[in-house]
Amino acid sequence: MSDLFKEKAGDWDASQMKIELSSAIGSTILAQVSLNNEMKVMDFGAGTGLLTSHILPRVNSISAVDTSASMLDKLAGKPEFHGKVTAVCQDITRKKLDAKFDLIISAMALHHVEDTAGLMETFAEHLNAGGQIALADLDKEDGTFHPADVEGVFHHGFEHEALKTIIESKGFADVQFHTAHTVHREDKSYPIFLVVASKN
Repeated sequence: MSDLFKEKAGDWDASQMKIELSSAIGSTILAQVSLNNEMKVMDFGAGTGLLTSHILPRVNSISAVDTSASMLDKLAGKPEFHGKVTAVCQDITRKKLDAKFDLIISAMALHHVEDTAGLMETFAEHLNAGGQIALADLDKEDGTFHPADVEGVFHHGFEHEALKTIIESKGFADVQFHTAHTVHREDKSYPIFLVVASKN
């Protein structure tokens, strides 16, 4: 399992854009999802835990799932996570976790997974009945958000209706989209959505 983020992990948390983005996504999740201190949460594509840090005070525990060991090393080194956050370096689309969750959150990871339908099916399999997803990613864009030579980008954002159809086909209902943030860069704007849905 190659670590595409090994070179980026060191100064990931120093990026003002990433800090603002994770804060906006976290705030939108807090506004749209009812959290409680008994909830077990999966943060998919957790990276260094920027989104985890916003959700953790409101829930019981978070499993921080990522395929980048170097990013998870940064996460595991944060003392505020000790005892409540478990770092899991695993591709759950290939090997499921032996655990169920009440909520799966994610920030900017969907476009790194080629099989979106398969991922939604994996999420459904990891959720308790009535569990929810709260997933943030790019609206459909022209391919300029990432540098042309970056590895591991399979989607230039997502069209809401197409993604909604996929989500519903994997056993989710009450699919709702919210604009969580907009990234402004070089005279272009890139809206970031949060999609929330409940497992039937």
